[in-house]
Amino acid sequence: MILRYHTPLTPEEQRAFGIETPQPVALADKVRYAELDVLNHVNNKAYMGWFESLRVAYFSRVCAPFYEDQPLPRTVLRSAEMQFLREMVMGEDYVATARVTAFRTTSFTIRQELWSGDLRATMTGIMVMMRPDGSGRWPLPDALRQRFLQDGATAES
Repeated sequence: MILRYHTPLTPEEQRAFGIETPQPVALADKVRYAELDVLNHVNNKAYMGWFESLRVAYFSRVCAPFYEDQPLPRTVLRSAEMQFLREMVMGEDYVATARVTAFRTTSFTIRQELWSGDLRATMTGIMVMMRPDGSGRWPLPDALRQRFLQDGATAES
């Protein structure tokens, strides 16, 4: 399979890479030399960068269109938990996926996974939407909440 790097993958491309359940956003890339540590494994910092780039792509592709004719909110990563399951090395192709698993009035939980033959790392984060000037929280648009429900997320109170 030839992967398209830095471009959202279709559900068919995700399945061809071995991801059983396609996710709303999936991006492919390859491990680079600069991402390695002294033991020639991917440095933990690199995973954080990959997941951050994916969250930006997720927000741009899935969330931003629901803020029609409004300024976009500030997105704040309030907390994150990472699990490193198996090392990665130079030259490996990988696909990072993202989906929202739960949401509240002004925040959502995003689940991110990193795949290269098998699951290599996960990150679960809480994203809070703030007013563009940072003066307080900003509610998620109703249509976006409906999109999250369609993608299988749970509404929390």
